[in-house]
Amino acid sequence: MDNSTNPHGADVPHEAAQVANKPPNPEPGPEVHITVNNDQRLIHRGRRTVAEIKQAGGVPLADELDQLIDNKLTELPDDGSVVIKGGESFVSHVRSGGSS
Repeated sequence: MDNSTNPHGADVPHEAAQVANKPPNPEPGPEVHITVNNDQRLIHRGRRTVAEIKQAGGVPLADELDQLIDNKLTELPDDGSVVIKGGESFVSHVRSGGSS
């Protein structure tokens, strides 16, 4: 019997269910893979600005960038940053709203 499919199985760590969409360990090496708009890209690990992530993913600076965290999109501020360990996923989109 495979305990990984049993939510009450003794062999299934509680943390595994909470981090299902995150890599189990950071990728080794200075360059790691991230996903931007369903395309894998290489980027230097560590703290990266949103502008650097947009550049690595070929995203226009005027677009918004969201990060997929725990199966939910989280909007990233243009002046923000993200600690890249490898395996992170991002989605860009044209800014909504506008000035009138």
